[in-house]
Amino acid sequence: MFKKILIANRGEIACRVIKTARKMGIQTVAVYSVADKDALFVDMADEAVCIGPAASKESYLVADKIIAACKETGAEAVHPGYGFLSENAEFSRRLEEEGIKFIGPKHGSIARMGDKIESKKLAIEAGVNTIPGYNEAIDGPDAAVEIARKIGYPVMIKASAGGGGKGLRVAYNDAEAHEGFSSCVNEARNSFGDDRVFIEKYVLEPRHIEIQVLGDSHGNYVYLNERDCSIQRRHQKVIEEAPSPFVDAAMRKAMGEQAVALARAVNYESAGTVEFVVSGATKEFFFLEMNTRLQVEHPVTEMITGLDLVEQMIRVAYGEKLPITQKDVKINGWSMECRINAEDPFRGFLPSTGRLVKFQPPAEIPGQVRVDTGVYEGGEISMYYDSMIAKLIVHGATREQAISRMRDALNGFVIRGISSNIPFQAALMQHPRFQSGIFDTSFIAKEYPNGFDASMVPHDDPALLISVAAFVHRRYIDRAARISGQMPGHERLVSDEWVVIRNNERYPVVATPIKGGYRVDYNGEQYNVLSDWRLGQSLFNGTCNGEPFTLQVERHRMTYQLFHWGTRADMMVMSAHAAELLALMPEKQAPDLSRFLLSPMPGLLREVAVSEGQEVKAGEKLAVIEAMKMENILKAEQDCKVKKIVATAGASLSVDEVIIEFE
Repeated sequence: MFKKILIANRGEIACRVIKTARKMGIQTVAVYSVADKDALFVDMADEAVCIGPAASKESYLVADKIIAACKETGAEAVHPGYGFLSENAEFSRRLEEEGIKFIGPKHGSIARMGDKIESKKLAIEAGVNTIPGYNEAIDGPDAAVEIARKIGYPVMIKASAGGGGKGLRVAYNDAEAHEGFSSCVNEARNSFGDDRVFIEKYVLEPRHIEIQVLGDSHGNYVYLNERDCSIQRRHQKVIEEAPSPFVDAAMRKAMGEQAVALARAVNYESAGTVEFVVSGATKEFFFLEMNTRLQVEHPVTEMITGLDLVEQMIRVAYGEKLPITQKDVKINGWSMECRINAEDPFRGFLPSTGRLVKFQPPAEIPGQVRVDTGVYEGGEISMYYDSMIAKLIVHGATREQAISRMRDALNGFVIRGISSNIPFQAALMQHPRFQSGIFDTSFIAKEYPNGFDASMVPHDDPALLISVAAFVHRRYIDRAARISGQMPGHERLVSDEWVVIRNNERYPVVATPIKGGYRVDYNGEQYNVLSDWRLGQSLFNGTCNGEPFTLQVERHRMTYQLFHWGTRADMMVMSAHAAELLALMPEKQAPDLSRFLLSPMPGLLREVAVSEGQEVKAGEKLAVIEAMKMENILKAEQDCKVKKIVATAGASLSVDEVIIEFE
């Protein structure tokens, strides 16, 4: 077996590979950019080599630097993870020439299947079902519009070298095809160094189903069942599960056999994924692409099969045979994965960067709860790389049990200092359509057309939130009453009678101390809330009338924010007299910022598309901001005239920084 391998990646996946290598007795080498010098994966590896500045194109995407690090450290093989150079055929070929093993498929397989245009032609030759489309690189936006018209809207514009939702747009008309082509080209060039784009028909009511395959150098192939990745936002996967609630045994066999036929056609050696789009109405499936690498969502397959896919990749690269045949592949229970991203679901899922003031993932339980991450409390989330900071994976005997475990785990996942999508993930787990298993890739767009507002998510047990708010407030008041040196009469602050206020609704409660907590009388019912929660803690573990629960609580001046099951409850607790006075207070009006275009996120200002004095129509492009490897186009909300350009292209912007001032 290899003595030492180098991981040509960063973050969560680098940590993931290091764990398996350590289990196999293999030493590891990390390569890192200047921005990642204090990263967790650098600390975990046996050796680490700095390969350049923060920008990926000057560090993680430079093959020469990675090969030099291999020679410097004596690494015999390279695991590329996913993203960066993982599907770069030239990188794989260079390693082969240098006598360094690439822990992945041969460069010929990558070249043929990593190219989305060529892979579709190969799929047709192999007898795999494919989607109608134009399978040649497109010259420009006008040509894209013409081709889209011939195919018929809606169409999907895709980067040939794309992946991870980058370089992909859906267009429903000429204007969207023209603009989508340009954005795809720019994202593809920046992310993959390849700006070729093609177009295919967009399947309505689609489900995204993928088949995990394994092949070795001895001609053995297996498919490891399917993963359902249909819960997506802007073509980025949000929740993945295995198996799929939509796929039956016959479909699984048909898709699996086609996936293996495609892998066999290119002599595929390693772990790979064949992605299909499936019609929810007819159950017809069509080949999308083959990812010649490890997938982000590979843990759900590991949980239901008992295989370590990273270990299998390493063993295949060393020349070993697969340890199983198709008849050995089983489905054990149900697994789900939530991608925990550094983004603000309350601000349109815009990227969120900064210091992780608190990072407390739920406790890992073998076979039930797993957390894959590359960050730690006190670390920094950078604007230079993608937004994923952790993967939360659960396993249950049934889909219902997996959902229940994921709900509990999300409730106990504490992140502070930056925003995360945890409240949104928890809300999805609560959604009846998700729980039913009847959904497609448009689920999020349809169910949350105006964005996500956790304060509007209904809660199954609002009395629990009211009782916990009363508990927390009483604990603060009781502590305050014990502080020495107070003015006479302070003891009158301690009362059992309070009013909980949420969304201008008032809920009178009586909170009485009992052993281990408080008894809360509300609406004629008694709620005995017991907990050892202490002031300042974000995580609240306790029982209510004997039923255990976990939620998160934060205090902001007079407001308590409670997070539970995807609901955010902003609550104030005060005396009845104070509540009466509060009702008389005038509402504070927010300042009018409509004359300014503000940066909605931290990022790099790639383009200012207007000039001073220009008349702009509603819907026209104003500026383009790049953050976490994604391009974001800012458009005019109404007709206006540009008065002043405040920020210029190339500027690094912070949230709410002024870009343009209007007349």
